[in-house]
Amino acid sequence: MNEKLISTLREKYEITFTESMLLEQAFTHSSYVNEHRNLKQSDYERLEFLGDATLELLISEFLFNWYPDFPEGKLTKIRATIVREESLAKFAQECEFDQYIRLGKGEENSNGRKRPALLCDLFEAFLGALLLDQGLEAVRKFLAIVVFPKIEAGVFLHEMDYKTNLQEILQKNGDVMISYELVKEEGPAHEREFYVAVKLNNEVIGQGKGKSKKSAEQEAAHQAILNLSAQESTQK
Repeated sequence: MNEKLISTLREKYEITFTESMLLEQAFTHSSYVNEHRNLKQSDYERLEFLGDATLELLISEFLFNWYPDFPEGKLTKIRATIVREESLAKFAQECEFDQYIRLGKGEENSNGRKRPALLCDLFEAFLGALLLDQGLEAVRKFLAIVVFPKIEAGVFLHEMDYKTNLQEILQKNGDVMISYELVKEEGPAHEREFYVAVKLNNEVIGQGKGKSKKSAEQEAAHQAILNLSAQESTQK
């Protein structure tokens, strides 16, 4: 295991893993595993699944207590902004996790170390590993250093979650059916681009593309909001 990572976790966050294999798995990308099959190692994908759920729970708990007067809809909107790909990628970089992820040569050469989707997954995988190694309270303490102060400073109140915004706009006059459809994927695996259409009652109202499905959906929602705004201006 990378000694510098171990030292960084100990000095910055007072974290020392009991099970070093969990920490190693959290920082191992599937591309590395595929290129080193003889080592019989596991990548971080299962830990990412666990970390994602843990993060949602602890962020929800913190928001519930920090904003006692906020309605459910606003809390949901803020949480979505915090746990979105771009935010989690920034957390991973601030923690210097991008320096320690083990990548295959192809992924490394294609700047995988800087890809927001990969860094987002890495951050969630670390949380999953920490949960298994030391329990929920250890994850909460880590988030109290890395994430919660930003919530307290109101950082995420100023950021936009377009999907939630679009939903609020469209549902002002009652329930409607909003859906996101993956139109196509292009490019090699390490530079994939996703194209998504957002539909209102099966009619396309916006389209977007991004390096992940999540970012493409956000862009589609953004375009839909702009289109709706333009329509309103024309009708006036």
